[in-house]
Amino acid sequence: MPWFEDFKVGDRRRFGGYEVTRDEVLDFARRWDPQPFHLSDDGAAATHFGSLSASGWHTAAMTMAMVVAEQGKDHDQSGSLGAVGIDDLRWLKPVKPGDVLSVETEVIEARPSASRPEMGSVRNRTTVFDQHGDPVMRFEPIVLYRRRPA
Repeated sequence: MPWFEDFKVGDRRRFGGYEVTRDEVLDFARRWDPQPFHLSDDGAAATHFGSLSASGWHTAAMTMAMVVAEQGKDHDQSGSLGAVGIDDLRWLKPVKPGDVLSVETEVIEARPSASRPEMGSVRNRTTVFDQHGDPVMRFEPIVLYRRRPA
């Protein structure tokens, strides 16, 4: 189980390998983000995307799936108390069917809670890359973790 004390500023992890499929892009768009450039090549052709692209929210959901899968490999997540938010979310490049996504996290801040001594917050810079190593999304989640018992 990761404890708050296990996170050090500068720590990095690289993981993932999520292949984006056309069917998944279309299914997500139909249900959650039905804009023309997420629904068809014809709809996207008239935009700066040029061809079908995944919703940014879909990219965020695929990223979350990779993060949870990675966390589950090494330990149970009973130390995590959930996120309090995400700062600086940016979609940097369209994600297309056939892209293979990976994630890099870097701890940029780890602070013990002043009001809740049993926990601390960890801020990561999370960058999602395509198969060419190009960043496609970046954000900074703030996650609460239990502190290691004395």
